[in-house]
Amino acid sequence: MIFERVAVTEALNVLTDREREVVVLVAHGLSNEEIGTRLFLSPLTAKTHINRAMAKLKVRGRAQLVVFAYQNGLVVPTDRLPPA
Repeated sequence: MIFERVAVTEALNVLTDREREVVVLVAHGLSNEEIGTRLFLSPLTAKTHINRAMAKLKVRGRAQLVVFAYQNGLVVPTDRLPPA
């Protein structure tokens, strides 16, 4: 998936702030349960946010979601997840 800078901004704008936050946590390798705990959500609600983000971004799975997050600057390899 290659995006031009303008397309990237538009792609990210389709996400809500919560969806963007969840995508970052997925990119850091957290499970639905861990995301739920960190954001005070049920694991099912975390999964719903993930699925909606994947649908909006037209990616087929968590792996593609992680790739999207890195390719579009939501996370960078030097990012460290702050402690919960």
